[in-house]
Amino acid sequence: MRVEVKGLVLILIHTPFGLEFFDKVAKWRVSKLYARFNTYLMPAITALAIFLILGSLLVMFGDAQAREGVRGVGPAANLLIPGFNPYLPITYGLAALVITIIIHEAGHGVIARVHNIRVDSTGIVLFLGIPIGAFVNIERDELNRATLKQKSAILTAGPLNNMILAAACLLGIYFVVSTLVPVPPDPNAPQFGVMVISVNSGSLAQSAGIEDGSVIQYIAGQQITSLDDLSANLRNNLGNTVEITWLNKAGERIARQVSLPSAVEPGRGTLGVSVSALSQNPQEVLNTYKNQFTQNPLAVLLPPTFQQGFVPYSDLMAPKYTSTVFGDAFAPVANMLFWLWFINFNVGIFNALPIGPLDGGQLYGALIENKAKSKAIARNANMLLTLVMAAIVFAVLVLPYIVF
Repeated sequence: MRVEVKGLVLILIHTPFGLEFFDKVAKWRVSKLYARFNTYLMPAITALAIFLILGSLLVMFGDAQAREGVRGVGPAANLLIPGFNPYLPITYGLAALVITIIIHEAGHGVIARVHNIRVDSTGIVLFLGIPIGAFVNIERDELNRATLKQKSAILTAGPLNNMILAAACLLGIYFVVSTLVPVPPDPNAPQFGVMVISVNSGSLAQSAGIEDGSVIQYIAGQQITSLDDLSANLRNNLGNTVEITWLNKAGERIARQVSLPSAVEPGRGTLGVSVSALSQNPQEVLNTYKNQFTQNPLAVLLPPTFQQGFVPYSDLMAPKYTSTVFGDAFAPVANMLFWLWFINFNVGIFNALPIGPLDGGQLYGALIENKAKSKAIARNANMLLTLVMAAIVFAVLVLPYIVF
């Protein structure tokens, strides 16, 4: 066993464990068929990744509310690191991340052995002492000597494994959701107001003491019964000090005086909260969510921790259903499947991007080198491709913070 330290936060523990497993699986007929099948599929994953990134870029350019939403959740929401990403739960997120990386790296290792390319070691990756994934150390010289088709099969196996597992988990979510039926409403639940799903850090709501799960019921003595009521009331009281009354998670009524700003930039919220209608019909939420699987599966990437009022197995909506198969235990099953789908999909498409050390970058670099007249031309073309793609990704990340 060998321990390698990267910077101050990453520790790589190299072990020989798993090498025998790769050798055994590589002899299976299905592995050899898979190595042939996946050879030409990286461009399809890359095309999907670029389509989604360019779509996000257009949204960031043209939608002020979308930019405000991104600013509200903060840059940490772009990281697939449980505990740092405010919407990635530690338990589900850590388990899904470890499984995702193991599946990804196992794909590289097995297909490398199918083509008789040596795998030196496997291991686990620790971030600040926390296991966040695994790796497979393929012998670089042998990989460099491999044919372009062999490299393609090996490099594609990781992202494709992720995409296959993501699709399987997506079907699993649909199965769980299809077993849900609404339960009779709780007679003790608040009868009016709007539910606070999340509170932005440093916001007016946070300074007032409003927390996730609170139900805002009155502003300046006016009853709040809908999202439109909340928006109109806040807009009409800009510059004033008003009393806001809400119920916390324990059902306790709290009233505080809050000084509203005199003006709010277009697309920005006043309180700095994400809210959901309290009176959402569970059957309508369920039907809408199920329809997304056929109409727009990518809409199911919406995390249950982000807009809870639209996801049947979120903390907000789960108590309103039971499952004919899983009973009241459906929520943990659905959430685990969701985070496996979410993380595998994102890891798969990200690694397919034509950026330097990523799987896609290595494959397209090898393709350019194979077609270019000289190594210098290949190196410059590969660098240009990497810089262009990295610039697009960077633009998506920073636009919300430079365009208001």
